[in-house]
Amino acid sequence: MKQWYQIYKPELADTVRLSIPIVIAQLGVVLMGVTDNLFVGRLLGAIPLAGAGLSVSLTFLVSSIGVGGLSVIAALVSQANGRGDTAEINRLFRAGLRVALLLGLVLGLIGTAFAYHFEVFGQTPQVTEIGRNFMLILSLSNIPLFLFIAARQLCDGLAQPRVAMSITLSALVLNAVFNYVLIKGVGPFPAWGVYGSAVATLLSRVFMAVAIILYIRRADLFQRYFQPAFGAFRVGDYVRKILRLGLPGGFTYFFEAATFSLAAMMAGWLGADQLAAHQIAINMASTTYMMATGISSAGAIRVGSALGRSSQTAVRRAGVAALWLVTGFMGFTALIFLTANDWLVSLYIRDNADVAAVAASLVIMGGFFQLSDGVQVVGVGILRGISDVNVPTIITLFAYWIVGLPLSYVLGFWLNLNAAGIWVGLLAGLTMAAVLLPLRFFRLIRRMKVETTEKPLYN
Repeated sequence: MKQWYQIYKPELADTVRLSIPIVIAQLGVVLMGVTDNLFVGRLLGAIPLAGAGLSVSLTFLVSSIGVGGLSVIAALVSQANGRGDTAEINRLFRAGLRVALLLGLVLGLIGTAFAYHFEVFGQTPQVTEIGRNFMLILSLSNIPLFLFIAARQLCDGLAQPRVAMSITLSALVLNAVFNYVLIKGVGPFPAWGVYGSAVATLLSRVFMAVAIILYIRRADLFQRYFQPAFGAFRVGDYVRKILRLGLPGGFTYFFEAATFSLAAMMAGWLGADQLAAHQIAINMASTTYMMATGISSAGAIRVGSALGRSSQTAVRRAGVAALWLVTGFMGFTALIFLTANDWLVSLYIRDNADVAAVAASLVIMGGFFQLSDGVQVVGVGILRGISDVNVPTIITLFAYWIVGLPLSYVLGFWLNLNAAGIWVGLLAGLTMAAVLLPLRFFRLIRRMKVETTEKPLYN
């Protein structure tokens, strides 16, 4: 055991150092939606909150394809960095911005189509009107968001995640200020009410995109990747490569996000109390999941760098370190969920004993699927680090939509286990993915040829 620790200690330390800023940056992006809901709910009331909250959820679901798809760029950058290929890093950066613009436009149009048909979600006329207009603004804001994410991949891939972290935290503060000013109408600014919150998110995301691109282009740290000669190199092949590798990863992200959205819909069929309990428990699980995604991103970068050096041993160690790290972290959160479930629920609700009781039982179940949730998202990350994206997409589609969701429906409704049955189904799907994805990684590593640097590790 001591020998194992000595071997993996440097890899674990590097993964922790890389993952912490990524976790903070990712939480910052998610917390913008939380900030919008908090300001709208406190300043305007329940109906505007319902419209804004539903719009945030739907926009996130559509944008998840782009967010997941662009994340492959960091792994490609880390591979190129492992080979010492500065020209390729430059081309990946420029190609990434083009892909971000393309995805922003395409997914923005899809979001716009959803907005104009908002009535299909069966909401009241007032909520439908608010949700439609709110979603139109948020769909536009996906363009600067994707540009920020694409540029951030350069920083993360080069093991400089603090850049994106600092900009994201700054934008989070700006978003809070813009929310208050534009909702209430402070000084010369107009009082736009609920739509001021959406504009606040748009302005914050524009700031993020402009700030990170300007920093990358001007900071001495990145100048070696922007030599004048690199500008003549075409990037069309890299645009196609990012789309070919990124879109399957984007749909992997989408399948999981859609699974939890559909689970929430099923919980709503059981009644308001069951839905409220589900939302409380899933909010806690989502917070720990975001931590795990940071470890997943760090694992992808470390694995990609090792692949660039053509080191089979380093690839395996980077993957194992990420898996052990997420197992330790999610094991700790599982212990908290299992032992402090009543106290955690009391942070959300105190005046409804029925909801609190159901939520407390769901938090216990959330404790059981913490490990599965963490291992499966890291499994996706380390496979992305070796450019294996197609099979993981099939695995997640099978695990979530063939195993998880049908089982949730059967247990929740046919066997009358209600919300608990829905969560057992989610646990089954996550566990299936948590088993199959790491197995895929280790199978590919065994087949890896040490001398290969340009070919993917999979058939």
